[in-house]
Amino acid sequence: MIKTFITKLIRGTFFRLYRTLGRLYLAPMLLLEWKRQPYDSINERSIEYGFALKWLSRICPAEVFDVGPGQSAWPQIMAKCGFRVTAIDKVTGYWKSGYFNRHFYVMNDDITNPKTTKQFDFITCISVLEHIPNHQDAVSGMFKLLKPGGHLLLTIPYNEKQYIGNVYKLPGAGYGQNFPHICQVYSRKEIDAWLRENQGEIIEQEYYRIFSGDFWTFGKRIYPPGKIKNREKCHLTCLLIQNKTE
Repeated sequence: MIKTFITKLIRGTFFRLYRTLGRLYLAPMLLLEWKRQPYDSINERSIEYGFALKWLSRICPAEVFDVGPGQSAWPQIMAKCGFRVTAIDKVTGYWKSGYFNRHFYVMNDDITNPKTTKQFDFITCISVLEHIPNHQDAVSGMFKLLKPGGHLLLTIPYNEKQYIGNVYKLPGAGYGQNFPHICQVYSRKEIDAWLRENQGEIIEQEYYRIFSGDFWTFGKRIYPPGKIKNREKCHLTCLLIQNKTE
């Protein structure tokens, strides 16, 4: 009983110290970020997170794997909902100077050839796949880590008929010309290939019009972004795919 009391006392003291140091370290950083306002416009994340949370709440997977959170709080949001989350990113590859996620512990791993071997019930990859040149290996890597019957949730720039290797380099692109990474726009052909090669089946696919132009980044952003049925006018698609391997 005394041992338990001492253990609780030490643990309580440690966490009080941790919270105090955390406030001293994070408060100036948070204030700086708040003043900086990193985004100059409302973007598509609310659509993507909403789609993901809808399916997470319906399926209630035991363990979730997130690919490429970057500096975002997305894995922490899922963890706060009660899901057991593991997150990876190519910290020393895609991120040229490395980075630190202050919201959640992110392991350094490459989804095109993952060192991770554990399988998961649910995998999220939100606005990441378009930046990975070898998207076939990336999708295969995710399926390898997905349990049979598990679900993969993807959000990607999309055009029903035309694949674009790097939309940032097209004349007329609204932004991205100086970005160090590419932005692919996927088409039905790529999605069909992913499904065929990995025995996947679409459970739901939603289509959104984000810009006034024909392609991702082209024209002005539409407010609010619209969910549409005419997929030929689409800029963004949200997919829930099930692993049909046995």
